[in-house]
Amino acid sequence: MRRPALAVTALLLATPVLAQSLSERSGLNSLMGASPSTADFVKEAAVSDLFELQSSQLAAERADEATKAFAAHMITDHQKTSTELKTMVQSGAVKAEIPTTLDSAHQSKLDTLKGLNGDAFTKQYRADQVKAHKDAVDLFQRYAKGGDNAELKAWAGKTEPSLAQHLKMAEDLGK
Repeated sequence: MRRPALAVTALLLATPVLAQSLSERSGLNSLMGASPSTADFVKEAAVSDLFELQSSQLAAERADEATKAFAAHMITDHQKTSTELKTMVQSGAVKAEIPTTLDSAHQSKLDTLKGLNGDAFTKQYRADQVKAHKDAVDLFQRYAKGGDNAELKAWAGKTEPSLAQHLKMAEDLGK
C-alpha cells in the first residue's frame, strides 16, 4: 500500500518538470501556465501566423463585407509579425527553426474552410479566428512571462496586446 502512494507522490512532484519539457501540442503547458520553450514558441507562433494568413486570404475572397475587412486587417498584422519573427531568427538573436507549412491540426482546419462557401464559410472562419486568437494570446502571455530568450520575450510582450485586440475583434464579428 505504501509503494503506490510513494509512486503517486513522486509522479505528482515530477509533473511540473515533465510538463515544461512537453511540446506545446500536448496542451499541458497551457493548462499548467508553463512557459513554452523557445523552439516551441517560435514553431507555434509561426504556424499560427501561417494559419491566420492563409485562412484570411480565403476569407478575403469568400466572406461577407465585415468579415472581409477583418480578414484584411489580419493579413496586414500577421504579415508584420511573421516578418518580425523571421528577422529575429535570421539575425541569430533567436535560435530556432521557423516552419514553412502548417501542422496537421491547422491544415485540417484550413482544408475544412476550403470546402465551405457563403454563411457556412463565414461562420467557421469566425469561430476559427476566435479559437486561434485565444490560443495565441495564451501562448504569447506565457512566453512573455517566462521565456528564456530576452529579445523574443520582449517581442512576445509587445505583440500580445495586438493579439488580444484581434481576439476582441473576432469575438465582436459574431455579434
